[in-house]
Amino acid sequence: MSFSSIARRSAGASLMLALAACSQKAEAPAQTSAAHEAYAVIIAGTPVGYMNVDRTGNELAIDYDFKNNGRGPGFKETLTVNEAGVPVAWSIAGNTTFGNEVEESYALKGGTATWSDAAGEGNAAVGEPTLYINQFGSPYAAFIQANALLKDSDRTMPALPAGELRLVEIDTLTVSGEGGDETITTYALSGADLDPDYFILDDENKFFAYITPRFITIRKGYEAEEERLRNLAADYGAARYEDIQSRYAHRYDGPVRIRNVRVFQPETLDMSGPVSVVIEGDLIAAIEAADASGDNEVVIDGAGGSLIPGLYDMHGHMGDDDALINLLAGVTSVRDMGNEIDVLEPLREKIESGVLAGPRISMSGFIEGKSETNNSTGELATTEEEAVDLVRMYAARGGYHQIKIYSSVKGEWVPAMAAEAHRLGMRVAGHIPAFSTPDEMIEAGYDEITHINQVMLSWVLGPEDDTRTLARITGMAKFADLDLSSDKVQKTINLMVENGIAADPTTVIHEFGLTGRNGETRIGMADYIDHMPVAVQRNSKVALLNVADDAEDAAYRAAFDKVIETLTMMHERGIFLVPGTDMGGAFELHREVELFQRFGFTPAEALRRATYDMADYLGFDDRGAIESGKLADFFLVPGDPTEDLKAIKTIALVSRGGTIYYPSEIYPEFGITPFTNVPEVSGE
Repeated sequence: MSFSSIARRSAGASLMLALAACSQKAEAPAQTSAAHEAYAVIIAGTPVGYMNVDRTGNELAIDYDFKNNGRGPGFKETLTVNEAGVPVAWSIAGNTTFGNEVEESYALKGGTATWSDAAGEGNAAVGEPTLYINQFGSPYAAFIQANALLKDSDRTMPALPAGELRLVEIDTLTVSGEGGDETITTYALSGADLDPDYFILDDENKFFAYITPRFITIRKGYEAEEERLRNLAADYGAARYEDIQSRYAHRYDGPVRIRNVRVFQPETLDMSGPVSVVIEGDLIAAIEAADASGDNEVVIDGAGGSLIPGLYDMHGHMGDDDALINLLAGVTSVRDMGNEIDVLEPLREKIESGVLAGPRISMSGFIEGKSETNNSTGELATTEEEAVDLVRMYAARGGYHQIKIYSSVKGEWVPAMAAEAHRLGMRVAGHIPAFSTPDEMIEAGYDEITHINQVMLSWVLGPEDDTRTLARITGMAKFADLDLSSDKVQKTINLMVENGIAADPTTVIHEFGLTGRNGETRIGMADYIDHMPVAVQRNSKVALLNVADDAEDAAYRAAFDKVIETLTMMHERGIFLVPGTDMGGAFELHREVELFQRFGFTPAEALRRATYDMADYLGFDDRGAIESGKLADFFLVPGDPTEDLKAIKTIALVSRGGTIYYPSEIYPEFGITPFTNVPEVSGE
């Protein structure tokens, strides 16, 4: 499905949509205007689209479009600003990455602001200059908001629907391009979402670029500078997270005792009686009586709570922004399912050295075939020989336990790729390549199939259907009428059973795609959404897919029921299912683990699957359980998740190799309201 990388932030809050995606280019229409500005959209070095801006006085027209992995957003905006640069009228029309139609509007008249977006309608009295945070749209919103903030004395303004926006200048540098040398200044815009947005203005305070480590919208003629500027965004983000790590990571001198806790025991699927757990260095040194004590210890009061082994997200695409949020959610290990080498390997090194906070990362070598709709992530091959060479390259680099095959790889290459991977000691996982079937890929050497829709689509689509397009998303509506006892379904299931094929269903993203509706808080976010910043709360009411009418609504909902029915059948047949999100993990992983109950797991079994079983599956015997001699990777919750899995969402403490984090200390840095109190600590 590679719902992977769907934008976890709104275009208005994070000022871009769906870095998800991956690349048939969107061709810019020819435009001419005396006040015309032209920008290129680039992902990981690959041009994928455009942004054109035409200004007449205080009126702006913006045309923004990119296509990556056969899909992408497209918006047309009209905008009016007042003399202070504050928007007084704004309309946005188009579609999100997965086709959800957008009709957003904002107006300020007579001291009253009104707006309408996918989350619903709102209004507010406005008595001072106030900026609207658009839910969708182009990266040019960064300039619109910055232009107003630059005219404000403290560069801070109240924002709608809620909160405030703050502008901070970072650095000044020089770039070269077809227009000559330009002096540019980088800025951070914060307050809308969990993380700041980074963008660039020229020496006349005109928009020059919007930057993230993978994505950039940059002034035409200066594309040669794109990698350098994206690296700045990576540096700024890393510096922020390094600062947070330096202030909030508790590395206590001497032993640490967590007193009065009950420990989840995955092998027996129950909770221990009250005990205390002693950490020395990065290991669990002992499990002793609840009231035991030792010399020169730091003592943390567990208050009768539950200590749980660290969770695994088995379908991540890690960045430094994901790393800390995952750790605070008790996710101490992540299997990265596709990334750029120059992003993933340095990130892993920084986490392991303690510079950044984050989970332990198991790396997958991402291999994609070259096509008009290929994914921009990872390494591209144009021939079988090149694909096999990439397998060897990942093996030679070390640290890659498997390869991940993506949708534009040709099915006929896979037997050679799989054979070489297995010879080199690596597993084989991935999408089902376009125009191939799960049955063929199992025969070719797959060990695991990624995304449950990748298994099911061959049961409802024809051999001519291209699953690199949105057909792999919209085609899921046909699941509703599937007969799971049919020969074609049972043939695939039997092959999976006979060959020991695992599945990474990413159930939570299918739930989002098939049951999420505009204006309704997504069910997977309902338990924690009130703690989130306003942008996250707004986005919780945005559907992933466009739903045309009641019939399509019913078909998508029935399709999700069929997904659950299929996974139930797989579980009953002994097919090994692994919990992963492809949505950034953290709170989404909590929902993924919760969903395992719908296909037959008890709370304790689901918890074991997300902890002990994943360590075993990945070949680690030094983690996955809270036992003497194992890594001190665990988290503390007040409740008992073997009775109610929702208890894992209220985390008081996380230990990652003996370094202690208290989420309630750190969440305010992201605008998140803490879920519980910091435990009482003595002997520091």
